[in-house]
Amino acid sequence: LDDISRSINDEISWEAAIAHKKASPKASSPKYRRVLLKISGESLMGEAGSALDQGALVRLAEDIKQVHAMGVEICLVVGAGNIFRGLAGAAAGIERSTADGMGMLATVINALGVQSMLESVGVPTRVQSAIRMEAICESYIRRRAIRHMERGRIVIFAAGTGNPYFTTDTAAALRAAEMECEVLLKGTQVDGVYSADPILHANAERYERLTFSRVLRD
Repeated sequence: LDDISRSINDEISWEAAIAHKKASPKASSPKYRRVLLKISGESLMGEAGSALDQGALVRLAEDIKQVHAMGVEICLVVGAGNIFRGLAGAAAGIERSTADGMGMLATVINALGVQSMLESVGVPTRVQSAIRMEAICESYIRRRAIRHMERGRIVIFAAGTGNPYFTTDTAAALRAAEMECEVLLKGTQVDGVYSADPILHANAERYERLTFSRVLRD
């Protein structure tokens, strides 16, 4: 998430930005007031291949805590690629809508794990699910989510959009718009948008700038 911290603080590291703010009360405020972070499920996996790695969760929680301490209002959308992907389930013979439902439930597992780790380092957090499950977490209510952030809580959105055939990236874009976030930042395994999967294709081209028309064309 170092790239995210630089984006939030105008190319300044989280640690440097915090130290600067403590040393000078008149220091400039962060570049963005409200942000949405999209965290891929794979980023929560450890090298041993466990679905939820404690070390990965601790690093994520500590990084987010530092940005939260700057006064930035934060909401998260968490993927579920470390547990289950709807497309993979469909390819294995599971009916697509059912497979996507399984993927949405997996995002709730990840959201609860991230919530637990954030609260263990002293960051107040709420999980809101697009699928009702009141015994586990809140249901998604836009105005309530905004109020949570205004009160200094981090909101983690789970269960995607609540509908099949939509990725968690789509859910992130939707929630960022609904929350009136100034920027959507994605933490994932690759450092940009490529013409093909760079993990599988060594000659994949990294786009420095990508227009909507080129996406449609290519």
